[in-house]
Amino acid sequence: MTDEEILALRRGAEAPLAASPADAGAVAQDLAAAFASDPVFNWFLRADSRHDAARRKLFNLLIGMALADGEVFRPAAGGAAAIWLPSESLGPTPFLQELRVLPTILQATGFSRLPRMSAMRAIMDEHHPKAPPHAYLWFLGVRPEAQGFGVGSRLLAHGLARVDAKGLPAYLESSSPANVPLYRRHGFEVVEVLKARPDAPEMWAMWREAQPQG
Repeated sequence: MTDEEILALRRGAEAPLAASPADAGAVAQDLAAAFASDPVFNWFLRADSRHDAARRKLFNLLIGMALADGEVFRPAAGGAAAIWLPSESLGPTPFLQELRVLPTILQATGFSRLPRMSAMRAIMDEHHPKAPPHAYLWFLGVRPEAQGFGVGSRLLAHGLARVDAKGLPAYLESSSPANVPLYRRHGFEVVEVLKARPDAPEMWAMWREAQPQG
C-alpha cells in the first residue's frame, strides 16, 4: 500500500462507518485476509487446497450473523473491520439455525476437523462471562498489507469509546499472542488462557472493566 493509502486507512479507522448488508462480502474478504495466518483458524479449518476458500465462506456466514445481532464497523475504504456483539445476544444457537449453517461449517472444516471446531465453540461458550452485561469484541482484523500502522488500534479505540459511553465492560478472546499487548494498552487484562484440546493453540480471554466517564 502507498503512504497515502495507509494515511487514509488510519483516518478511516478513527471514524469508521457501520457496515450494511451490502458491505458484507467486502468485510468478509477483509477479515478472511486478516486471519489467514491465525493459529486457531488454521487449527480447525480444513488443511487441503480449499483452505482459503473455506475461510472466506466461513467469514461470509459469520458476517451475516454479526449484522443481525450486533454492529460491524469498518473504514470507509475497507481494509479492516471490528465486530461487536451485545452479551445479551449470546447463548445456545437454535436447533434449526444449527441445521441451516451446518453445510457451510462442514465445507469450512471438512469431516475430520469438525470436532476441533466443536471443541473450540464449547470452551468459548463455557468460559464466556455470563454477567454482568458487556460488549463482546468478536473479531478485530486488519488486512496483512495494512498491519503495523496503527489501524487496528484506532479501530479498537473507536469501539471502546462507544462501549464506555454505554457504561459497559468489554470482553474478547485473542487468538494470537502478538495481539495481547495491544489489548492490554487499551485496558484489557487476561483472565484465562483457554485450550480447546491438548493439541489446540491457546486463546487469551481478556476482560476490560467499565471505564468511568468524565
